[in-house]
Amino acid sequence: MRLTEVHVPVFALERFLPLIGDELGGQLMETAETARELLEGKVVWNINTTATGGGVAEMLQTLLGYSRGAGVDARWVVMAGDPEFFRMTKRMHNFFHGSPGDGGQLDAAERAHFEEISNANGQELAAMVRPGDVVLVHDPQPAGLVPVLKSIGASVVWRSHIGIDVSNEWTDSAWSFVRPYVEQADVCVFSRKAYVPDWLERPVRIIAPSIDPFAVKNEDMAPEAAEAILAHVGIIRGDLDRVPAFHRLDGSASRVDHVADIVRAGPPPAADAPLVIQVSRWDRLKDMHGVMQGFAEQLDGTTEAHLALIGPNVSGVADDPEGAEVLDECIDAWQELPHSARARIALVCLPMHDTEENAAIVNAAQRHAAIVVQKSLAEGFGLTVSEAMWKARPVVGSAVGGIQDQVDESCGILLQDPTDLVAFGDALKALLDDPAKAREMGEAARKRAIEHFISTRHLSQYVQLFTELVNGELG
Repeated sequence: MRLTEVHVPVFALERFLPLIGDELGGQLMETAETARELLEGKVVWNINTTATGGGVAEMLQTLLGYSRGAGVDARWVVMAGDPEFFRMTKRMHNFFHGSPGDGGQLDAAERAHFEEISNANGQELAAMVRPGDVVLVHDPQPAGLVPVLKSIGASVVWRSHIGIDVSNEWTDSAWSFVRPYVEQADVCVFSRKAYVPDWLERPVRIIAPSIDPFAVKNEDMAPEAAEAILAHVGIIRGDLDRVPAFHRLDGSASRVDHVADIVRAGPPPAADAPLVIQVSRWDRLKDMHGVMQGFAEQLDGTTEAHLALIGPNVSGVADDPEGAEVLDECIDAWQELPHSARARIALVCLPMHDTEENAAIVNAAQRHAAIVVQKSLAEGFGLTVSEAMWKARPVVGSAVGGIQDQVDESCGILLQDPTDLVAFGDALKALLDDPAKAREMGEAARKRAIEHFISTRHLSQYVQLFTELVNGELG
């Protein structure tokens, strides 16, 4: 069992200056200088459990890249674990979102195995991390490393990206399990104030996640380029002679080589057919099944729109053992639909061989979509929403977790009850029937994303946090 260090490229902060303007740009460069001086001679470590799949891994790739571009020695290591560890931490993940998950418990046996894996990883970290280094431990899976890191003399931040607005027996059980570890951190960071447990006496900071507008998933892409990629992978019908080109993180030109695994009845929709999409993991809390059911029941026979439920190939996300089960459940439900509905709904598993290729496909899908959906039953934050907003897409989302922090009435429609399929269908029809209103919402969404949900804000908040941490000013 060995930790894996993830290679992180260097990104220049100067690329933000044309986007955010002179005043904010000047503040950003001053913040970078503060960070260089503050963290000279220190390493800022980030620890999580996967290098691919999900918003945390994507954020780390770019936030660390900009940190390195600012002259900060920022590094990323992925914790190792066995299948039982990841089954247990997936259960923990479900508990934190108020769901019983696989029906198992978090008892003494699970704690013993959790600590066994944590200690094995901790022994390796002890040879890497030095006293005075800053370590960000991301989410519950690696929380058992906090005591080890503290014993080394590191400054430790526990960064929680998950949570739920209302607690229940499952959330209480999850917090009880991780409490002995996270309460030893110097400071705990949450995405939303509502996620902070009442018992936590450590200093707390609220820092919302962000997207990198220049990442492969978010870079500018012409409509014809998006269509070429989507036609190549099989999501829409188009000219297969056009090269499905994109740019990699290092700026080099590349192309999409792999295709998607798609469950559908009949040919793909034409490029000019309205496309509704949801992009997420195959996770019950993302409610792909509910999106499909609502679209089939409420829009069948009323629109020419198609639906694509887009997730990763289930073998490509190491820390999510339930993905295959959820995908199989969606396929079974799809097979029960009337043929007229099946013909307009596709279940898409994107290739995971190449993370940048995968990101380019998601970028193309979000830019091509008429509406982007995020109908989660629970959601820590949901960066697919900010991604869609940046691309000027109107959003139909659940009024849960961080989705409600991102979407306001100017840029999308929030469902107060994510299980209300009639309201979901009405929201889709309202936007599909009024393309001008949908475009207006999309333009407002892009503006809101730039103002609140891009990397520059996130980086500045981290520098403020590190300043307080290193200087002993946490209150």
